[in-house]
Amino acid sequence: MSPFHNGAPDGLPDGAHRPTDVIARYERHLAVGRAALGRLLGGTVEVASEGAWVTAADGRRYLDFGGYGVFILGHRHPAVTAAVRAQLDTHPLATRVFLEPVVALAAEALSGVTPAGLDRVHFVNSGAEATETALKLARHHGKDVLVSARGGFHGKTLGALSVTANPMYQDPFRPLLPDVLHVPYGDETAVHEALDRYGERVCVVLEPVLGEGGVVIPPDGYLRAVSDACRAHGALLVVDEIQTGLGRLGAWWGIEREGVVPDMLLVGKGLSGGVVPVAAVVCRDEVYEPFGRDPFLHSSTFGGSPLACAAALATVDVLREQNIPARAHALGEWLLDRVRDVCAKEYGDLVGEVRGRGLLIGLEMRHQRATGELALELLERGVLVNHSLNAGAVLRLTPPAVVPDSEAERFLTVLDGALRAVRQRIGPVTRAAA
Repeated sequence: MSPFHNGAPDGLPDGAHRPTDVIARYERHLAVGRAALGRLLGGTVEVASEGAWVTAADGRRYLDFGGYGVFILGHRHPAVTAAVRAQLDTHPLATRVFLEPVVALAAEALSGVTPAGLDRVHFVNSGAEATETALKLARHHGKDVLVSARGGFHGKTLGALSVTANPMYQDPFRPLLPDVLHVPYGDETAVHEALDRYGERVCVVLEPVLGEGGVVIPPDGYLRAVSDACRAHGALLVVDEIQTGLGRLGAWWGIEREGVVPDMLLVGKGLSGGVVPVAAVVCRDEVYEPFGRDPFLHSSTFGGSPLACAAALATVDVLREQNIPARAHALGEWLLDRVRDVCAKEYGDLVGEVRGRGLLIGLEMRHQRATGELALELLERGVLVNHSLNAGAVLRLTPPAVVPDSEAERFLTVLDGALRAVRQRIGPVTRAAA
């Protein structure tokens, strides 16, 4: 029996976790569509979390292989929660009049693990805010032509949405920013053509691996070629590592494989330690100069708060001290091989391809219906996974690096059973049907 079932140890009123009441509150005060999704998922109400597990109000536990890349350290990592509690008990929000030490320490720590030459840190509250900050800096430097990749995802605020090439999310909000070019991901020739045409007016925004685009890995040398081309044309390069950075790809940064140092690096999700939302833009000195000279040119009331920066500082310390990127690399290679083995063994009619790097793994199903069915079946068996916003046929796995081997083995057993159940329910999917 869950401790939340007949009471509310979290301080909420009795009955606050009752699914019917939660759904009703969502319908009245939040979003009807979100309430409908909640019903589809059985009215489950999440109330607690720790490590790789999330606990529902009815006491059921779910192995979290989802979380959209946030929980590289799992839920409520003890070192991060301790740092946040200590900050909460002393000084959670700053006046923004005086100097504040925790933001300085967090900036020093983050710049200490980014590629050499990226020394200026601008903290914000979310990944989309990081994208907006980068776009404003680019505009200040005269880079008014934006180039991004089809399938890329950089956020849903107006500027970020302009470089997120998905009409489903863009069309209701047009007109967006002008002079935005969307090119095929992994096609360096298309980037060269844009640079040849617009030259130093260009700012290129790319991910080292498409996350929401369905775990698409570019050809070897792609990012290096784009970086060299940007330098040759006097253009700016922004690399979005909001999802892929801080160990998710089995290295501190996805750009490490090709030795790329962009003009701006976007950081988020994992920087929170899974505890307090925080994101950042890390820049070259000369790129950040306009904001560095005038701190009021682009500011945020809550950006770089002591509470958020305490989480970021502790997160970077844990990542370094526990060598989390190396753990993600080893676990990711093992898990990718084992997932491929499970899918190839007898489910090739359902799963078209399994691809990934580190702890970002995608299962591309042969039919989009099978993707949804598999996600629901895994949920029914106690495992959370992600869908992909820009690739409906791809189911994503983003497990924490701290998941024990035994729980990773458990996932593989569950995946096998879930695939078998999906096939029994919808039958084999042929390539023609897909």
